[in-house]
Amino acid sequence: MQKIVPFLWFDGKAEEAMNFYVSIFKNSKVNNVSRGPDGNAFSVTFELDGLEFMGLNAGPRFKFNESISFFVNCENQKEVDGYWNKLIADGGEESMCGWLKDKFGVSWQIIPKQLGELMGDKDPEKAQRVVQAMLKMNKITIA
Repeated sequence: MQKIVPFLWFDGKAEEAMNFYVSIFKNSKVNNVSRGPDGNAFSVTFELDGLEFMGLNAGPRFKFNESISFFVNCENQKEVDGYWNKLIADGGEESMCGWLKDKFGVSWQIIPKQLGELMGDKDPEKAQRVVQAMLKMNKITIA
């Protein structure tokens, strides 16, 4: 059992979001859908690449914002492109420096592992050039 579980508050779209996320990330699955008397999902539990999440349909009172995001470590540009394109599909929004919001308003950081390596280069001028290049990008392009 995972001790700390991300818990997401949705306005009626927890089951749709869960199915969307499970379709994007490998090694993911739906664990449970609890339904109310009307047959609609009340809460959901699911795993994304082995990490458990919970979702609740709790109404419009609270909205997602950029103060919380999910950081996705990517192996290469193909993986960055794949996650990026899937997560912004159908109404998601690009932001800066590898950040995006999906169609549910959840923020994600889609980051290639090479970015951290390049930003931490021993040559401070090279590292600074990498930072300056990143600041001009939405989706991170390794090249």
